Amino acid sequence: MLPALQLNISMAPATTRDTQLGIAWIALCLALALHITDEALTGFLSVYNPTVMAMRERVPWFPMPVFAFGEWLAGLIVGDLLLLCLSVFAFRGSRWLRPLAYVFAVLMILNGLGHTAGTILGRTVAPVHFARPMPGFYSSPLLLAASIYLLFRLRAGRYAPGDAPHR
Repeated sequence: MLPALQLNISMAPATTRDTQLGIAWIALCLALALHITDEALTGFLSVYNPTVMAMRERVPWFPMPVFAFGEWLAGLIVGDLLLLCLSVFAFRGSRWLRPLAYVFAVLMILNGLGHTAGTILGRTVAPVHFARPMPGFYSSPLLLAASIYLLFRLRAGRYAPGDAPHR
């Protein structure tokens, strides 16, 4: 007879620190969902695609793709849903999620600042001008706030060497 396979899944209760990190993670995922909606409703690709094409003229190896609306929107929705699914690990205080959370927060800060700078300048690159505000600008303050909150929770929730957070 084969021995029973035992899964070692920690069911230890989440700490307050883990709960706060989970809430911050979900807040940023929801802010991103709102930002995606804002971009879709305000015509973000009408600025993004010409910017990418202009950058490729100047720098042929520029790595950003040009998108059709459907594939762009579907990709962003799927990506945000995947990030939202990871929230269970944030609530558990999983160590492996912390570097991903830092990257997520920093990228969303850069995203929010990019929309803000575009709104101020009225353009992305020299040949790409648009009416202000830049598409996606309205949700940028929420995106920035949620990103900063996640960074704050990550910093406040660092584990001391003797602590044993969940894996």
